[in-house]
Amino acid sequence: MKVFIPRNDIKRKVKELAEKISSEYENGLVVIGVLKGAFVFMADFVRQLTCPVYIDFIKVSSYKGKETTGEINLELSCSIDLKGKDVLVVEDIVDTGITLSFIKEFLAEKDPKSLKVCCFLDKPERRKVDFIPDYVGFTIPNRFVVGYGLDCSEEYRSLPYIATLD
Repeated sequence: MKVFIPRNDIKRKVKELAEKISSEYENGLVVIGVLKGAFVFMADFVRQLTCPVYIDFIKVSSYKGKETTGEINLELSCSIDLKGKDVLVVEDIVDTGITLSFIKEFLAEKDPKSLKVCCFLDKPERRKVDFIPDYVGFTIPNRFVVGYGLDCSEEYRSLPYIATLD
């Protein structure tokens, strides 16, 4: 395992994202975290927001170990009524784009005023569908990474930095 994005770089980027997004949503925002991977990033991120925030979660699964199955399973849906509200989905990493395309389509049916995606990491080389996140922390090459909420078979989530597994 090797440190790929150090803790201080993460803190700086989370603050930058929160400042930008706060300035765009002064009247409030529903933040929906994608469990489990986004929980660490989302916790740090929402504490930096200066606009009113309502928090909810959604849980989907598509990975087994280091590989995506390509099949999306909705395990937990959000509970807040999204009709007419500004909604921001917070995700740990955009890889193939399949999961977030599914989530956006699912949440769009709830008739939000706006619906955008903020991801901590973006891996555009791996896209299988046309998906571009609205806000990106770091764009990274096609490497398998763990830490700061991201796991490999439920391990490494608690690392305070992003690391690569060799």
